[in-house]
Amino acid sequence: MIVFISLLILVLMAAVLIISLYPPLGKRPSSLLRSQYQSYPNYNGGKFHNEIPTSKSMKPSEMAKVMADMAKGDPLRKPSSPLETVPFRPEKTGEARVVWLGHSAVWVELAGKTLLLDPMFGRSPSPFPIFGNGRYSRNLPFDISQMGIIDAVILSHDHYDHLDYGTIRKLKDRVRRFIVPAGVSIHLEAWGVKKAAIEEYGWGETTEFEGLKLVCAPARHFSGRNVIGENSSLWCSWIIEGGGEKLFFSGDSGYGPHFREIGGKYGPFDLTLIECGQYDDRWRDIHMLPEQSVQAHLDVRGKRMVPIHWGAFTLAVHDWHDPINRVVRAAEQRGVELATPRIGEPVAFRSERLPSSVWWK
Repeated sequence: MIVFISLLILVLMAAVLIISLYPPLGKRPSSLLRSQYQSYPNYNGGKFHNEIPTSKSMKPSEMAKVMADMAKGDPLRKPSSPLETVPFRPEKTGEARVVWLGHSAVWVELAGKTLLLDPMFGRSPSPFPIFGNGRYSRNLPFDISQMGIIDAVILSHDHYDHLDYGTIRKLKDRVRRFIVPAGVSIHLEAWGVKKAAIEEYGWGETTEFEGLKLVCAPARHFSGRNVIGENSSLWCSWIIEGGGEKLFFSGDSGYGPHFREIGGKYGPFDLTLIECGQYDDRWRDIHMLPEQSVQAHLDVRGKRMVPIHWGAFTLAVHDWHDPINRVVRAAEQRGVELATPRIGEPVAFRSERLPSSVWWK
């Protein structure tokens, strides 16, 4: 019994040390920041909240079923061979465009500025990559070491598949500005980003950045990087406008009335980047089904849609290509102009023809 208790104490001490000191896990907002967040209407009790009731919890029986499903190792949950990417040079061309880089990472050139949205370039969306699900492609479309100065990195929330420690460490000295939702700045500062280079915002807040207008808008999701501190930072979508073009970036979100509200207040949008993968009926409150993704595009009054949050990692039990197949069908049924670029293939705002190959088949 003494040996067992001693081992248990050692395990607990090790866990506390890892949570407190292991850099990829990030940090919790300071008491000063938490006091400042009290002014946000969706912050209460030390946590941020969704606009409408949102559940991400499952019954023990459902959780056991999910774990069993994930353990089955269905070969269709990832490509049979590594995905090929289109080589991409991250340089300004003078053309308003987006370049999907896999999952939710997107390069944006708008109004003469270069932006990176949710740049996750690591091999696995995990604090311990050796245990995580590997990226579908062997290589990125570009080499980070050859990347020039990036005007701004814009983040939607702090989950590992959107905010990656290794990526930020590689990018931090190449980025002029980090624009993030409330509470995310503390992670960046802990990883070496200068405080003066970070701006954070709550829902409905607007900022101007060298000819760009950005609005931090609602999403229906949650946040957190470890077993403590859940929802201590905010999750959001972003509206980015400049050079006569308007872009909507959904971040991660379950379907909800916020899309129609965003469309009514800020739409229409020339281009939308909307999540469509890693879904399941058991957690549809926090991740849309593909048909809902198309509806969200219509709700925000989008003209053209680029599906994101798929094609890089297995984080759910659906077949890896199900999200795009279902989005294509729904878009055809609803008359939505859809782009289906390969990873690394540009999509120009004003192009007469959008990438439309069925490359995943």
